[in-house]
Amino acid sequence: MNEEDPDAELLARIDGREPGAVREMVTRKLPRLLALATRMLGDRDEASDVAQEVFVRIWKQASRWQRGQARFDTWLHRVALNLCYDRLRRRQEVNLGDDLPEPVDQAPLPEDQLDESARSERIAAALAALPARQREALVLQYYQELSNVEAAAVMGITVDALESLLSRARRTLRSRLAGERGEQVFGKERR
Repeated sequence: MNEEDPDAELLARIDGREPGAVREMVTRKLPRLLALATRMLGDRDEASDVAQEVFVRIWKQASRWQRGQARFDTWLHRVALNLCYDRLRRRQEVNLGDDLPEPVDQAPLPEDQLDESARSERIAAALAALPARQREALVLQYYQELSNVEAAAVMGITVDALESLLSRARRTLRSRLAGERGEQVFGKERR
């Protein structure tokens, strides 16, 4: 890597056990971690637990961070995703094979009554129904705003494989959300 990781100095301060550095890291990273985990798990409380565990790991492992091997954000996203997958696997064991919990209300609302909240709920339900790797690819690219190269690095796959996952995921989401007139969802790629 040729460019300096923007979080390297902050990680060094955390390694030095500077309390202000931990607060700064939480301020910088918490909103995106919560968004990622909430979209992967569909549960804000579980997402908060995942974010808390990520920060505990940052605190414990800051001294082992190796500059130049990967960006800190790549590691951070991978840790959060792994914790989400652990929770999803536990759900499957408890639910005897159910992929994800059913959305509370699946009844479609009349189009003239759809507001932003209802639209978000439909998108969240459709996203939750995707296979895990497709959901991960979409969340990293669209919600976490990572480039294809960055998202592929987080997932440990090639850019071509990522683009294939994104294509299948977008196609599935479009067909599930076809009831929303002309609404473009997940259509723009980032390079």
